[in-house]
Amino acid sequence: MKHTLPWLLSGLLAGPALAQTPATPAAPAAPRLALPDAPKGAGRITGVVLDAATKKPVEFATVALLPATGERPIDGTAADERGRFMLKGLAAGAYRVQVTFVGYAAQVQAVTVTDGTVDLGSVLLTATAQKLDEVTVTGEKELVETKPDRIVYNAGQDAGNAGGTAADVLRRTPLLAVDGDGNVRMRGSTNFRVLVNNKPSPTLAANLAEALKSIPADQIQSVEVITTPPARYDGEGTAGIINIVLKKGANLGLNGRVGASAGNRNSNLSSSLNFRQGKLNFTSSVNVGAWYNPGQIIGERTTFGESGQELNRISQRAEVDNRGGWVYGTVGADYDLTDQQSLSLAGSVNGYAGYSDNALLNQFTAFDGNPNQVFFRDTRNVFNALNVELTGTYTRKFAAVPRKEWSVLAQFAPTTGLFGYDFAQFNNATGAENRADQRERSRGRTPGSETTFQTDFTQPFGEKRTLELGLKAIYRRTSSVARVDTLLAPTGSFAESGQRRTDFGYGQDVQAAYATYSFGVSKKLTGSLGSRLERTGIQADFRATGTDFTRDYWNLLPNGSAAYAFSEKTSLRLAYSRRITRPFIDFLNPFVDRSNPANYTFGNPDLSPELTHSTELGWSTTRETSSLNLSLSVRHTGNAIEQIRLVSTDPAIGDGRYGENIRQALLEVASPAVTAQTYGNVAANTFYQFNVYGSLKPVEGWTISGGPDVQYIRRRSPALGLTRAGWTANLNLNTSYKLPKGWTVQGFVYSGLRTPDLQGFGAANLYYQLGGKKMLLKEKADLTLNFAAPFNRFWPYTSTLNTPFFNETFSYRAFQQGFRLSFNYRFGQQSQGRQRKGVSNDDQKSSGSKQGGQQ
Repeated sequence: MKHTLPWLLSGLLAGPALAQTPATPAAPAAPRLALPDAPKGAGRITGVVLDAATKKPVEFATVALLPATGERPIDGTAADERGRFMLKGLAAGAYRVQVTFVGYAAQVQAVTVTDGTVDLGSVLLTATAQKLDEVTVTGEKELVETKPDRIVYNAGQDAGNAGGTAADVLRRTPLLAVDGDGNVRMRGSTNFRVLVNNKPSPTLAANLAEALKSIPADQIQSVEVITTPPARYDGEGTAGIINIVLKKGANLGLNGRVGASAGNRNSNLSSSLNFRQGKLNFTSSVNVGAWYNPGQIIGERTTFGESGQELNRISQRAEVDNRGGWVYGTVGADYDLTDQQSLSLAGSVNGYAGYSDNALLNQFTAFDGNPNQVFFRDTRNVFNALNVELTGTYTRKFAAVPRKEWSVLAQFAPTTGLFGYDFAQFNNATGAENRADQRERSRGRTPGSETTFQTDFTQPFGEKRTLELGLKAIYRRTSSVARVDTLLAPTGSFAESGQRRTDFGYGQDVQAAYATYSFGVSKKLTGSLGSRLERTGIQADFRATGTDFTRDYWNLLPNGSAAYAFSEKTSLRLAYSRRITRPFIDFLNPFVDRSNPANYTFGNPDLSPELTHSTELGWSTTRETSSLNLSLSVRHTGNAIEQIRLVSTDPAIGDGRYGENIRQALLEVASPAVTAQTYGNVAANTFYQFNVYGSLKPVEGWTISGGPDVQYIRRRSPALGLTRAGWTANLNLNTSYKLPKGWTVQGFVYSGLRTPDLQGFGAANLYYQLGGKKMLLKEKADLTLNFAAPFNRFWPYTSTLNTPFFNETFSYRAFQQGFRLSFNYRFGQQSQGRQRKGVSNDDQKSSGSKQGGQQ
């Protein structure tokens, strides 16, 4: 394991040295401007237009060819989306090249044309600073953009997000669904990765639903849904990748923002401060907030014997009170060492803490002669987490070869977390009394760290060919230490239960190498072929029992795509990828959580990674006032990790089909009234999906976007003796209308049918919102009022489980009805900020659920 990374690195680091003197690439063809014909010849002028501060391409800049004297253009063109341009067929002689774009100072450069190619290299445009009260808005991005490999939701354009959190933004994003408890699904699956600025977040991986509450919506620029990630991304996330892109600071002058939001579901204060001086660019933000989400639980389960007779029935009713707070801060600095070299340092702190009170009435009715029982349990679940990320990046560009780039990145991310519960149980009672019959408390902590090293190299070969190479190493160390204390009746004091103590250490090392070759077959047909080789080493130490294990495996993950452009506005794309899913620590942790008297939960250290084959065919077209994207996809996983519910009376427990760890845990669940919830490689899943997403502007100022997503899902589990198949669908619609005098009104609705799960059906979904925004103080401030689900008090998220041994119906009533008033004020000078390069550790399976489990 220790020798693998140096061997991989030695192959890649030679790349920049072997490619220092490539042939000058031919610039792309671009639309010529309607100008008088220039003198004909064999000369060419090529170059690339870049922002002088950020070194990013200036898309579609105007390039004019001027005579040596005089201002009348004799030829011209426009740069492409990468800033590249070409003027060809020129007679030898002296000329001037003038490059212009809105918001930048014009750049004029003298050039002598010969019979060959004159490469101007990088033409740097300097942005012209404008104060906020002097800005004239000439256009804006579409709310939703469809690109060849992803759908981009520009959250900053949506007034309904003001004052909310990242969960509110994801709820509005195409192909995503968020239920009332914050659980996220992508294309019907919880198997996806979430990145922030193309970087991983251990907090997001461990507890996505809670962590999303700590990222304010006002800090989010866009959300990218990547359905078929290329080889440069880590191999995990079979449904795809969600990349949350945060707003960047300005590059010119001192600027910032302050904001406040208040409502009956969440409130927050937010701020940012940014500036640029010389070669240094600095950005920062600080945000704090709190949430309050009440709910109700209504559940019923009937247990059956081997011959199908009813053994007992459990009914549960609970009032739930979820409260918590969060803090989120970022700081970053970019320094231009030279025109072609830059250094970036970034840090972030993401923390949250909260509790969930659960007042549960449990009624047990026996049909086999055992006594009936009723008891009341008052439970408080507590949690907190603090994640710190420190990232450094060195980037080297090459002036003579546009698009050629080499970068080295390093990241260190320590994280701490605490979880636990306290409960008091009152037997033969329907509410809390003076003296509890049973008390129990549990506390656990999950300290850990993640260290990442990554290097990437991009080498263009002409206009249409590009080779991307990369190496990466991730070293994860985490553990879970938990204890359970029970109240001893004779002494009246708590004592630790030695048999229920957990001390679990876990280490995971991943080394990877990738290569992708992109090429043009013709003017209309392009393609790419790539592959990623990953090695995984695992070490687990069960210190409480004195056992341990190690594992080591290699995986080759190929991918490829082909795109055909029928025209500039219509294209067809076919893509294939093979991806891996490694279980996160929440899936592996053997600690048994008994806070719910009817259902114990625990992880399974015997889990193996799952592999998925994904194929997608997409067609997209755009017009002046409309766009349409259609896609067909198939995803198949042969050894899927599924959340499963079992009972101790299942005769299959003894034959080992679920694994030894699950068998031992179920033997501890002696009561037939209690189910056990865990994870296992027990199914083969296939998703057939058809998605439609479009946007339309019926009249000036009115935008409508959205569309349906239809799936046929087939799940088969020989271990459980189950096969389940069925249809599901959802609909996402968003509309906004701009009124005179700075007013905007907006509406959003998401609805989804129930989904076929392995042992039952997942919940249907409905969420909608209405709101309005008013620009103030010469557009330096805005005031936004939003109403969530104004016409219904709650939505019941109802799921069902059906097995040979029990049937269960569980409903969580999420009280979504709410309002939020937000105010934001912006000051200083603004310009587009630098997009930092980030580490993307998207290689593990974690859950979109609040509890950390797969739904």
